[in-house]
Amino acid sequence: MTRRQSISESAVASGRGDDGTTGLLFGGDRIQKDDPRTEACGTVDEAVAALGMARAELAMKAQYGVLPPVLAGMGELLLRLQRELFVVGAELATNPGAWDRLEDGVTRVSERMVEGVELALGEVERAVPPLREFVVPGESRLSASLELARTIVRRAERRAVGLRRDGMVPGEWLVPYLNRLADLVWLLARAAEAGEARTPTPSRTGRARQPAR
Repeated sequence: MTRRQSISESAVASGRGDDGTTGLLFGGDRIQKDDPRTEACGTVDEAVAALGMARAELAMKAQYGVLPPVLAGMGELLLRLQRELFVVGAELATNPGAWDRLEDGVTRVSERMVEGVELALGEVERAVPPLREFVVPGESRLSASLELARTIVRRAERRAVGLRRDGMVPGEWLVPYLNRLADLVWLLARAAEAGEARTPTPSRTGRARQPAR
């Protein structure tokens, strides 16, 4: 089998994007791969992958019996958030002519999704020691993975804000969802440090490190 044959017969490697374009959900005109919508969708995809790194780290700790009990439910929460980000991506990737076909919680971010993140925010915040300044990521691979995910979610939020300004976000909850999600992932990084008894490193030198609780 030649390389050309293997590519043409693959359902994934269709070659349709070789011209630098990509398709939208529910059809419509193809758009450039550097279109702001594509950039936003790609950033959301990055966030999903970064959360996956954190989830894999949790799974490895559980496999070797070193996962702190207080972090036992974090993997399930991260998986839920990854799946919800697919909803974000679907909304961003939908052809405007098909916006009327979007479904809350499936292909369009819903108010209920935002409320779910806010509920998790409150629960995690009550369990995390308060911080009075910025901290430097890197106390553990788990917390660092979560910090990476947080920064990517923030970038996705910035891209979405630009699209909303241009009238390219069909729903009202997508940007608030990303905003709350970034806050939640930041708190999850702090919860990871606390759960592993790691002390956050302050961003300024000469500052006392706050002990983990």
